[in-house]
Amino acid sequence: MAIKLNLLKEIASKDRSAIGEDINIKEVFIDSRKEVQNGLFIPIVGDRFDGHSFLLGAIKNGAIATLWEEGKELPSGLPENFPIFFVKDTLKALEQLARVYLQEVAPIVIGVTGSNGKTSTKDLIEAVLTTEFKTHKTAGNYNNHIGLPLTILSMPKECEVIILEMGMNNFGEISFLSNLAKPDLAIITNIGESHIEQLGSREGISKAKLEIVDGLKNDGVLILDGDEPLLLGEKSAQTITCGYGESNDYRISNIEQKSNLTRFSINEQDHYTIRLLGKHNIKNSSYAIAVAKYLGMNEHTIQVGLNNCVLTGMRMEKQQGLNGSIIINDAYNSSPTSMKAAIETMKQLDGFQRRVLVLGDMYELGNDEKELHRSVASVISTPITHLLTVGDKGKWIAEALLESNNDKIEVNSYHSKEELTKHIKPLLDHGSIVLIKASRGMKLETIAKDLY
Repeated sequence: MAIKLNLLKEIASKDRSAIGEDINIKEVFIDSRKEVQNGLFIPIVGDRFDGHSFLLGAIKNGAIATLWEEGKELPSGLPENFPIFFVKDTLKALEQLARVYLQEVAPIVIGVTGSNGKTSTKDLIEAVLTTEFKTHKTAGNYNNHIGLPLTILSMPKECEVIILEMGMNNFGEISFLSNLAKPDLAIITNIGESHIEQLGSREGISKAKLEIVDGLKNDGVLILDGDEPLLLGEKSAQTITCGYGESNDYRISNIEQKSNLTRFSINEQDHYTIRLLGKHNIKNSSYAIAVAKYLGMNEHTIQVGLNNCVLTGMRMEKQQGLNGSIIINDAYNSSPTSMKAAIETMKQLDGFQRRVLVLGDMYELGNDEKELHRSVASVISTPITHLLTVGDKGKWIAEALLESNNDKIEVNSYHSKEELTKHIKPLLDHGSIVLIKASRGMKLETIAKDLY
């Protein structure tokens, strides 16, 4: 990236910098502890801290300029010639700077939201498009009102396509992000149960995700999960649907899954292979294919991109475990929908005598959290051989399965991850595969690390 002095002057009410001085910002940052080169430090005022207190530390770590809230006292010891750009609100200025920089670079903007799969979809889109375009994408989960502007401001000047993940906890948040980014293409991966506690129902979740249309350009395209009835009412002038149903514009069929790859077709004519597991990842791939086709890419080039895709960590991440076993670390997050999808994937993989589920608590499910946990048991059947749960909420899954355990699956519940880890190790051999999944707060990746 490269932000010039005139861009900073444009968003500032006044500034303290030498006239004509050529400031070339290479990085925008909000954490004063981060080491940067030619950085613009933007101090954010939070509930428990005020970034303005850390300007001297930011300068030590590479800041060459800062935004500064009007009326805040400047720290003693500040170099006299250090450039300061005064603004009324540094958070709003961060957002404004992102808007201006986005307009200056003018890439194709792709926004991605959804209850599950948005990070994987973002990664797949980037892997495919990077074969023909200069791309930039959200790093990690920088998908909120601070992370998204920072992602935009880290975009290289030569970027042709930016892929922005948009997360939310409540109504209005996706609308804000969409209006900031003004996407050319907007994608809703699915509607699950995440944040149902705040949004009240799946209908509420759907309404919140559909806010991505609010900032969509007039000639923009909306790409939807065509198997989700709650989304099908949204038929704008340009809507593309992806899924397994016959009516989808991009219809998935001819699925063949093995332990190390998945084959499928789109509309019975284009054939693709991905090195990912699960029908949900096939659908995520279909969004990437739809985007690529819309931008004029051919099947061969799309496949090259799919071959090169590396998903962000802890999303159906397959590793060699102890004694030749296979560990699938899907511990980044979970909802009942995504947990069921992962279990169905486990059931479809060939070549394993022992299939072990390690499942934990799921959060933000509201008043129906017990029933939503118990609903997971409905998909736990042969060839699953073992269910191990951890946590008070995870135990509800075990209890529900025990009430109708016709397949005689071995079921155990544990209070601690350490206790569970101790009991799972004897189950691991070359014929074993283990799925580890729960909400982010459970941090079940610690179990996965002990099994490698």
